[in-house]
Amino acid sequence: APAVKNFTLNFTITNLQFNADLQKPNSRRFKSTEKVMYYYIDPLLQKSSIGPHFSGCKVTGFRSGRSRDDTKVDAVCSYKDNASLASFDREKLYQELSTMTNNVTKLGHYSLDSSSLYING
Repeated sequence: APAVKNFTLNFTITNLQFNADLQKPNSRRFKSTEKVMYYYIDPLLQKSSIGPHFSGCKVTGFRSGRSRDDTKVDAVCSYKDNASLASFDREKLYQELSTMTNNVTKLGHYSLDSSSLYING
């Protein structure tokens, strides 16, 4: 069976005000924001070059950004590593996600910090 491999995905949302509830995985605010992240992130990764091998992401946390309207998002995503996936190319995936988020500026109704996208960064 193909091995499951993980990679980290980090970005900053500039129009999601950070608050203490976002640090508590059991809070309603954390859970609802986490759901919204999956709603936006999973389809992008399914459309990317790892799409057929993509198995999902898990939000590992939200952190406060530079300004009080910034929220940093940390996630661990998984894919099945097999022979038909040449190799995990984080630069290619970065380019694809960058294109799909309008040069790292939009994720659904959220605005992104254009210099905040990291894959295994």
